[in-house]
Parts: sequence; C-alpha cells; structure tokens
Amino acid sequence: MKKFKIFTILIALSVVLAGCSSAEGVYSDKGQVFRKVLPQDISSLDTALVTDTVSFDVFNQIYEGLYTLDKNDKAQPGVAKDMPKKSNGGKTLTIKLRKDAKWSNGDPVTAQNFEYAWKRVVNPKTASEYAYIMYDLKNAEAINTGKKDIDELGVKAVNDHTLKVELNKPIPYISELLAFATFMPQSEKVVNKYGEQYGTTAEKSIYNGPFKVEDWKVEDKIQLVKNKDYWDKKKVHLDRVNYKVLKDQQAGASLYDTGSVDDTLITADQVDKYEGNPGLKKRLLASTFYIKLNRDNVPEFKNKDLRLAISQAIDKEGYVNAVKNDGSSATDGFTSKYTAKSPDGKDFTESIQSPLSYNPKSAKKHYDKAKKELGIKNLTFTMNTEDTAEKKISAEYIKAQVEKNLPGVTMKIKQLPFKQRVNQEHSETFEASLSGWGPDYPDPLTFLSIMTTGNASNNTGWGNKEYDKLIKDANGKLLQKPDERQAAMKKAEEIMLQEAPVAPIYQKGEAHLTNPQVKGLYYHQIGGDTSLKEVRIDKDIDRDTGNNKK
Repeated sequence: MKKFKIFTILIALSVVLAGCSSAEGVYSDKGQVFRKVLPQDISSLDTALVTDTVSFDVFNQIYEGLYTLDKNDKAQPGVAKDMPKKSNGGKTLTIKLRKDAKWSNGDPVTAQNFEYAWKRVVNPKTASEYAYIMYDLKNAEAINTGKKDIDELGVKAVNDHTLKVELNKPIPYISELLAFATFMPQSEKVVNKYGEQYGTTAEKSIYNGPFKVEDWKVEDKIQLVKNKDYWDKKKVHLDRVNYKVLKDQQAGASLYDTGSVDDTLITADQVDKYEGNPGLKKRLLASTFYIKLNRDNVPEFKNKDLRLAISQAIDKEGYVNAVKNDGSSATDGFTSKYTAKSPDGKDFTESIQSPLSYNPKSAKKHYDKAKKELGIKNLTFTMNTEDTAEKKISAEYIKAQVEKNLPGVTMKIKQLPFKQRVNQEHSETFEASLSGWGPDYPDPLTFLSIMTTGNASNNTGWGNKEYDKLIKDANGKLLQKPDERQAAMKKAEEIMLQEAPVAPIYQKGEAHLTNPQVKGLYYHQIGGDTSLKEVRIDKDIDRDTGNNKK
C-alpha cells in the first residue's frame, strides 16, 4: 500500500512539473483564465450524439440554445429574444430569435439552424441516443422510429428569426427543456462540410456560445477562448478556459496545491486533509448512481428475488461514509432529490416508499428463495465500472458487501474507460454496470421515462406494462392535473423499485477544491454542470486564505 501511495505521488508530481514547464500551457494563469480538472474527456463536439454530463458541461460554455438556465435553474432567453408565445392551448410556440446572435465563423444564428439540428436528432440515420428527449415535438417519435418523414417534425423556421414549434401537448417545463444541449442549434453548412468527421476536432465545428474551442487533445486537454462573435460578449470576463483531463484525483489536488488549476474534484481520503481550507466545497448533485442488472446477459437476473437480494445486500450509508466522504447521500430510490417538487411544495422523493433499503437478513431470504427457484447454488457475474482509482475502491466495497451478505455470489469487477463503459451499456454487452443518471429538465419524468420498455438508456431488459402506461399518462392526459399526475409518477417509481431492475446506491456528492479568487461561478442541477459566462478571477483575493490582500 505504501509503495502504491509513493507511486501515485510521483505520478502526480510528474504531471505538475510537465504542466508548469509550459508558461502558456494548460496550467498558465496569465490574464483572466479559469483552469479546471475534468475526471474524463468529452465524447464529441456534436450535440446530437453525446449523452454524458461532462460533454453537456462543456457545451454550456461553447454553444447556446434558445434558452439558458440561470443560477436557480430557471430558463432565461439565450438565442431567443424572449420567452415563447404560446397558442393552441399551449401546444404551439412561436419563438423570436435575436438578430445579433452569430456563429464563431461570423454566420448568423438562424431559426433554420434550430430546425435543422432538431430534425437531425430525430432522424433515425443519426442514431442519436437522446432522440427520445424530443418526443414531445409533434411526430418526433414516429419519425425516429421510421414511421413518418423527417419533414413532418413539429418545428419550422418561419423566417430567419422566427421559429414555430408544435408540441403533442402543453409541457409545463418546456422553456427549461429547450435549454438542454440536444436542442442547441447546428449549422447545416458545417455539418455537411465535415460529414462523419463533424465534431471530432476543435476545427470541425463552429460555436455560438460565450467561448469557442481552440484546442482539443483527446484524453488530455480542452482549451477554450472567448468567442468574440458572441452576442453578449460584454458579460464574458474570462479570456480562456483550460480543462485538463485527469482521472487521478490525487494528481488533481497536487495541481491545486501548486496553483496550477482553479478547480478539481478530490477523493474521500483527501477531504479531511483540506478541512478548514477556504477552497474546500461540498455539494449534493441531483444525480443518482445504481447498478444496472442486465437480464439478457445474466438470465438469473430475471428472478425478482435475486434482484431484490442484491439491492438489499449493500450498506449504502457505509458506502457514502467510508468510500465517498464528499457530500454524497445514500439512496434507496431512483429519482434524485432536487429534481422536482410535488404539488404540495415538497421534494418529489419524499413521497416515495422503497423496499430497497439495506437489510442483510431480508437479502439472504430473497437470495435463498431465488436459489431454490433457479436451481442454483452459486452465482458469478461481472460488474463494469470506470478505470479510475476512486471507481475501483467503490466497486470493491460493493463487491465485498454482496459477497459477504449473499454467500455463494461472486462479483467480478471490470474496469473500463468511461466511453467504453457507456458504449457497452448502449450496446447491452455487459452483465452489470455501475451507472448513473442526472436530470435533463425539472420533472421526475427525466428519470422515470428512461426505464420505460425499450428506452435507449434502460439497458436492463426490464419492462412493465403498467409502469409504461403510468409514464405515458403522466406525460399526456394528466399534464394539466397535477395531483393525479403526482400520484401516477409516485406509483410508477414504486412499481419499478419493487421490481428492482436496478440497485440504487447513492446520490452523488462532490468535494471540490475551488480557488477563492473564482467569482461568478454557479452550478446547475439540470443539464450541464456549470455556467462560466460571468466567471471572473479576482486576483485581489489571497488564494491561500480567501481574504482580500489589501
């Protein structure tokens, strides 16, 4: 163990020295620059193709949709001049676009850019994993499943600066939904120019947000510069944003200590070291993490009692205290806290009753029943997780709990780069996978809809007709009946938890070291993690004490 720690420290120091050797490199603090460690790389610069929160976070800085989210996660006009004008009972939106919005190549951002981008997402040839998020648009689902022509989508550029949107039904959170990355515009000219290579390098995309990508070295760094063509550039204080991709959070802390970065996540065993440091920040995110159990590759997972046994065998409080120590919270549910409120003003999650709390005696009973029904004495399966030290520790804790409380079960651990872990989930070439989900819009359906039968993010082989109907009703005939809608979503989540296609573990917390000089940074619970548009570096603040130097 000591040798491992010494090796980790040496690696961290080598990273620091390599970064400091370049005065104008990713660690340079010359001028107004925000330097942040990312735990993984973005997957693409193509808004139609990504599904991960790190990419969504970067997209918040380099692209802008019709609306953006403020620090309270409420929609504010972005490319749109004002909020949508609603007609036809709320099913038709007329949105006026500002005339001074431009792409980084000088082209105007037009209504056609939104019509093209949305049609590209739902076009089945694009194979967008997030196409379903547009199913509230008229004909979107039928187009995405090959039943209707792309030109029948409920979006039309009336002229260069007017967009008309037709919905299947009125959506109470539509403006917040339109702020999500998948709804951001794309230039047909640029997409056609680069074809399949679009979005694969910094040069093969254009940008309409506060910043643009200057350089992207895969699995290494992403460097942004202020976008001088951005319509609201007067509010942008930063000259540059430098992201360093670094899976080793020990090294991230070393970089922070040497003044080489302004923000980094830290690991559980580092938190105590930084108690009292003005840079230490903890936050609870609206994201839940759980084990997906793929019954198609492990037939034993079709047994409900086995699934219940696995979920009840894991001490989640012990997990967040011993493994995370970063503000994470144990959870027995699927939808996260802070996603949405019920009609009574309480958090939606407060109404949910779950049978999946830690209970080793109950877990053993379910396991014994499952063994008898399946005719087995032992079970071996593999759980995928990511190739970081923190994820390895997490997986080993879960493995120890499952194997201790369910004698005869062997859980193997398979570590993969983030992209490969996600790809194996989407292709369903895994047995179990430690996965997570965060809200795309402020409503429980942002979680519950992904577990409907056949959803691209379900990946478990589970489906339930009653569950599907409740979700359909909550997204349809009950939209204008808040109390009945609440009851339907509550019942749906409780059905899913009783069936246990996934084993909930925790709601994600984060422990950050953030330079006290960083001002104007705020976090979102929905969509991309941060907005850097109004961030500035106040160099009159002492980085070490957080106090004014004067």
